[in-house]
Amino acid sequence: MKIQELKEKLTVLTKNFNKENFIFDFLISFGISKNIITRLKKGDSNLSKKEGELLYKNKIFFKEEFSGNLLDVIDEAAKDDKILKHNPRFILVSDYETIVAIDVKLKINKRFSFSELPDQADFFLPLSGAEIYKVSTNNEADRNAAYKLGQLYDILVQDNPDWVAAGSHQLNIFLSRLLFCFFAEDTDIFSVKNIFTETLVNNTNEDGSDVDQFLNTLFRKLNSKTGDFPEYLNSFPYVNGGLFKDDIISPKFSKKARNILVESGELNWSEINPDIFGSMIQAVADPEQRSNLGMHYTSVENILKLIKPLFLDELEDEFDKNMDNPKGLRKLIDRISKIKFFDPACGSGNFLIITYKEIRNLEIKIIQQIIALEKANLFGGQSFVSNIKLSQFYGIEIKDFAHEMAILSLWLAEHQMNLYFDEKLEGFGKSEPILPLKEAGNIVSGNAARINWEEVCSKNEGDEIYIIGNPPYLGARIQDEEQKSDMDFIFNSFTKYKDLDYISIWFYKGSKYIDGYNAQLAFVSTNSISQGQQIALLWDKILRNNIEISFAHTSFKWNNNAKGNAGVTVIIVGLRNVTNKQKYIFTDGVSKPAKNINAYLLDASNIIIPERMTSISGFKKMNFGNMANDGGGLILSEEERNNLISNLPLSIKFVRKLVGSTEFINGINRYCLWIDDEELEDALKFEIIKNKIEISKTHRLNSRDKGTNKLATRPHQFRDRNEAFENSIIVPRVSSERRSYIPLGFLDKDSIILDSAMAVYDAQPWLFGILHSKMHMVWVDAVGGKLETRYRYSAKLCYNTFPFPDVSEKQKLTINEYVFAILDERAKYPEKTMAWLYNPETMPKDLKHAHQNLDRAIEEIYRMGNPFTSDAERLEHLFKRYDEMTKKDTLFAKQKKTRKKKSDLS
Repeated sequence: MKIQELKEKLTVLTKNFNKENFIFDFLISFGISKNIITRLKKGDSNLSKKEGELLYKNKIFFKEEFSGNLLDVIDEAAKDDKILKHNPRFILVSDYETIVAIDVKLKINKRFSFSELPDQADFFLPLSGAEIYKVSTNNEADRNAAYKLGQLYDILVQDNPDWVAAGSHQLNIFLSRLLFCFFAEDTDIFSVKNIFTETLVNNTNEDGSDVDQFLNTLFRKLNSKTGDFPEYLNSFPYVNGGLFKDDIISPKFSKKARNILVESGELNWSEINPDIFGSMIQAVADPEQRSNLGMHYTSVENILKLIKPLFLDELEDEFDKNMDNPKGLRKLIDRISKIKFFDPACGSGNFLIITYKEIRNLEIKIIQQIIALEKANLFGGQSFVSNIKLSQFYGIEIKDFAHEMAILSLWLAEHQMNLYFDEKLEGFGKSEPILPLKEAGNIVSGNAARINWEEVCSKNEGDEIYIIGNPPYLGARIQDEEQKSDMDFIFNSFTKYKDLDYISIWFYKGSKYIDGYNAQLAFVSTNSISQGQQIALLWDKILRNNIEISFAHTSFKWNNNAKGNAGVTVIIVGLRNVTNKQKYIFTDGVSKPAKNINAYLLDASNIIIPERMTSISGFKKMNFGNMANDGGGLILSEEERNNLISNLPLSIKFVRKLVGSTEFINGINRYCLWIDDEELEDALKFEIIKNKIEISKTHRLNSRDKGTNKLATRPHQFRDRNEAFENSIIVPRVSSERRSYIPLGFLDKDSIILDSAMAVYDAQPWLFGILHSKMHMVWVDAVGGKLETRYRYSAKLCYNTFPFPDVSEKQKLTINEYVFAILDERAKYPEKTMAWLYNPETMPKDLKHAHQNLDRAIEEIYRMGNPFTSDAERLEHLFKRYDEMTKKDTLFAKQKKTRKKKSDLS
């Protein structure tokens, strides 16, 4: 249930309520079934027998109270063991002017006026079985560091063109060493606080002329156990780990560059998330990524959206269950210490590092609880050490530098968590020092599309494995030759696999990896893999036998720590072996339990809807509009059309109104020349028309496409020649998802539809009504493709697959009446555009009402006398009907084939 949908129900409730039925109508708004409401009214399920009270197990305790002392009453109820033993999620007390409520689980109190009840929809949402899903983080320190580093990069590149030209490897190593030094001086890796920045300031010239020499010498010192170095470097330790192993030449510094370097050192790097170290360097140092510094690392918030439902929430629940059981807590620590975490496209380690930190945080909470339970039995000086090791973390990364940074960043994360571990355990924690660095983490350099994942992260008996990450998306049209070769390597036995996104490799290989093992996966992906034709191409191969979707985040904008943010629209999909454990769908931050999650990320059966060439419901054929391919020669602006007709009135017979998606939605007037072959001689008598046709001919002759060259033989005509004899329905191919309905048009025969829209020529009004209904809209939203989150209409996927019952002539006439009512309402606003008319904020009430009347009429055809109450219910019905119709279609085809065989034999 969407929040907005719930608010609308509560608004109706507050405006039209009676005290006797209020609490029952309130529960109905949250999807509580009518059967349960009936039992509550009878008293069978009402565990309170007092008048004016309702106690519904695991849901709510409600009490009417007219004494005016609501706070005292709810406080008393919140302490009443007779109520609490039935585990109500909410306690609610009201005099129907004011409401006071408590979320017992979250311990949140609310007091508001009765009329404000709709504004509290998200507070009461758990009554529907859903939860508001929130994660929070503050990454200001990350952003400051990233942008300061970007400033330094810019000036070093500007001042050192020869140094940059020598290759990116040296630049990347240099930046990674600076990052390590900044972090080390603020987090006690270096024994003296601020030692790097202070030594730099005190031992280099203000003009920056010797900074490069200082850094070259320092880097050698950090790679040496002994040696002859300046005295001011004696306090720097031996680091090892390969970071300072190779000799590099540092760039020349100006005064400005030195100042930025010092300012960078003055930031508090102890607050930096190590997960961004490598990603910052990549975003700073990669010229292709410089336009959006910070865009290329993933925020903690987004990573938590994946790892929480995949494994972290379950581990947290296990901790809560064993809060008073030291043995159970120690068992949980042992379990966590053996889990394998594997990112087969790890980049610089974002997902692995955040996972590591979250697991360490959980371990700390568990140990704190053990200490609280057993403190009296702990011997003096006894210390806990972390059981979580970096060797539990596995990754594959194709870029050498990112691979190295993932390893380094894991070490930095370990150091940060060791400090936190010792601090939080207050004398009961003792961590080993990080220096000198040692080999750690199972991060390999290679192509995850080609590598056998089991060679990187082996699957052994008793293992518990979670595969995580944000693999490369890359739609079919933007894959390079190497990536296309990877697709061939993985999917050569598939049909039409070349239309799949590159990330399909990870979902397919991942599903094979976890099959039959105690392993699960979840990946971030662009939403395109759960839409349109990719459903049939990919998911039919994955959701077979043992594999199911365990949870999914439906489309949301990808946020990160950058100022500009990455504007990509993504989903998160989790896969596991089939089990009876609960599944969840997350939409707009709200989690909802699901019986099953299909490839469209809907709570519905695993039906997969492939493209069809004809309408399953027997509708008239839908076509593309007309492509001109004329270099603009045959198209006229409104001004050009008016001038032409004003000067040459007889030319009007060759001019038609031209309507595409943009023109129709935004009310833009454009026109075109539309000339039949037998009219050409007359048309060429007009010099202006002749010149326009010549533009078209030149364009086609100059094209590199042979098909376009052939069109030069008829330069007076569009490439396509589709037109109506009476009327046509125009369906924009792309439309905003904010609209409740895609704006459709019913055009006269003189309008020519462009190929930016779909068209049904010479259709009856009742078909317009069906396509303009809410039933069709929820189908389009579910099975059609998307452009980001906007609707993208397809004849093969949206129109031809739409299941509609057989419709009688009487029903057609009824639909026609509602269609004309909608067109009449539109006609009242001749100066307004379709964009305005169908904007949810400006849509006229009477037009909305006319659509609602049409919706009810259409839904009556699906099931008479039993209206749908939600989009989820509509979709469930549509999927079921589609399944029935395709089975019937298949049976009919088999029978036809059998009859043909018999006929041939006879």
